[in-house]
Amino acid sequence: MPHIAISMYPGRSREEKAALAEKVRTLVSEELKKDPKVVTVSVHDVPAEKWQEHLDAIPGEERFY
Repeated sequence: MPHIAISMYPGRSREEKAALAEKVRTLVSEELKKDPKVVTVSVHDVPAEKWQEHLDAIPGEERFY
């Protein structure tokens, strides 16, 4: 608790994704005052041509911009 899912266009290396995930994990754990060990982050590549389809699959109440 919590889990953050990041979706983005392809093109970043595994190392870049890991660095991003670690920064997000640190920020979220600080903001929520949680141990970083309980914060998980996933990073998913979504091709540009599938982007809208991907967004449409996320329930509206779960999307925040």
